[in-house]
Amino acid sequence: MNISLRQLRAFLAVAKLRHFRRAAESLHLTQPAISRQITDLESELDVRLFDRNTREVVLTEAGRYLQLALERVLEELDGVLAHVHSESERRHGKVHVAAVPTLSAGLMPQCIAVCARDYPELTVQLHDQAQVMVLDSVRGGEVDFGLAIEPAERESFECETILHDPFVLICHRTHPFARLATLPWGKLHGEPLILLDHTSGSRRLIDQQLTMHGIEANVVQQTGHTHTAFRMVEAGLGISIAPQLSLPTSEQLVVRPLTPIASRAITLIRRRHRSLSPVAELVWAQIRSIATQLTQTRRASSKKPA
Repeated sequence: MNISLRQLRAFLAVAKLRHFRRAAESLHLTQPAISRQITDLESELDVRLFDRNTREVVLTEAGRYLQLALERVLEELDGVLAHVHSESERRHGKVHVAAVPTLSAGLMPQCIAVCARDYPELTVQLHDQAQVMVLDSVRGGEVDFGLAIEPAERESFECETILHDPFVLICHRTHPFARLATLPWGKLHGEPLILLDHTSGSRRLIDQQLTMHGIEANVVQQTGHTHTAFRMVEAGLGISIAPQLSLPTSEQLVVRPLTPIASRAITLIRRRHRSLSPVAELVWAQIRSIATQLTQTRRASSKKPA
């Protein structure tokens, strides 16, 4: 049978009001539209539901039975739909977000703080993980969604790129590169490099840039976190390439833009064909908003006269 909810509601309106015109008015429809709904319903059920004449509309025996049954069923359905709607308006619960370390430090604290301020009944649980673990956590459903470097393999995910984060050079303030305003990638040839290891989503992109510019990489140390790499640069063990979001705070280190600009794509990812809960959607949107604000701030800073 091909019976619609609209037909059933039209039937109930006529059954209660015993009048097609008044039923049409109550549903904000025209009388011909109501008549067509009832005719189609009777045709699908292959039974007459009303006896009609010029003065009144009277339910048949089948019509009376259908009215009693439908009133219970539709009342329950309305309750279910109201509950689902109220769930969509909820602003409390727990959202699990996996993020790579540089983004856990660079974007997530502000997001968690804003959510705590605006939605005190919402908890954002951060999972600070390496890129490969973020992807595995999202793929396995252990978290609601992830914040990572754009994955090389995207078939398992729905992705939204929210920010492009450029790579920069980190060197000791006494290093010759510290005297330059910008540094061409080609200048890195033969230099001792301290890079993030291959569990990082950035390392794949850094290696691509080194290869693209024909640089024979002299990687003397590989670390799991930028902070470790920066301490090694402080100790004079080499120079480092890092994303701008992970800038060091040490007065012993300086940051120089690399040219031409190469960036990593910061991406929100979730499992393909899996929708987020309302509260997870809210946190997703908040991270996107923070990334947009950061992009606007960077553009405004780049336009300021030197």
